[in-house]
Amino acid sequence: MTRVLVIEDNRDLAFAVVSALESEGFEVAVAETGPEGVEKAQAGSAEVIILDLMLPGFDGFRVLRTLRANAVETPILILTAKGEEEDKVKGFRLGADDYVTKPFGAMELVARVEALTRRPRLAKARAAAPVDRFGEVEVNRAARIVERAGEPVALTPKEYDLLVALMNRSGVVTTRNELLAEVWGYLPGVSTRTVDIHVSELRKKLEKNPAEPRHILTLRKTGYRFEP
Repeated sequence: MTRVLVIEDNRDLAFAVVSALESEGFEVAVAETGPEGVEKAQAGSAEVIILDLMLPGFDGFRVLRTLRANAVETPILILTAKGEEEDKVKGFRLGADDYVTKPFGAMELVARVEALTRRPRLAKARAAAPVDRFGEVEVNRAARIVERAGEPVALTPKEYDLLVALMNRSGVVTTRNELLAEVWGYLPGVSTRTVDIHVSELRKKLEKNPAEPRHILTLRKTGYRFEP
């Protein structure tokens, strides 16, 4: 069960937040002041913190500053007032991970919290998993993350699956029909340029010079070969 800490002094709002999260299976604790929030956050049990910026004791900005200064890396979602752009910017600069503008819908809040819970798990998977490398590209299969020169590359699901299929046959020619069957589930004999189009997109995203690829090579009238 994912644990969430809500730092909010408005009891009606806190009740609404707790109700929305608990209905989705989260375990929720509440702190009503800045100092109490810092104390509970530093205890380390929360996996996500929802933080209002207007708090008694000291405000949410000081809570943020204190937690990040003390190496608390728990994802923090701040609650901001409508139209307060400066609060959002200041919050991000102090280490907030996301924000929701009041008033907000329960499902929006739940979706943002769910997204934040995935980040630490993704980071752990990324750190633990072996990484395939070719040229400037790194592929973390466990986390389905692809980077080029240290920057994330946004591949579609099929582009990613095609890349992995080619990598699995490194140095071996793979026909279009074989790729269509493995990646798309097509039956033999299907005629389509789907593979060629996806290969073209992969080259644009991963090759230094897509017009003269070094890693995803075309074998005329046959198929493709991956060269790391």
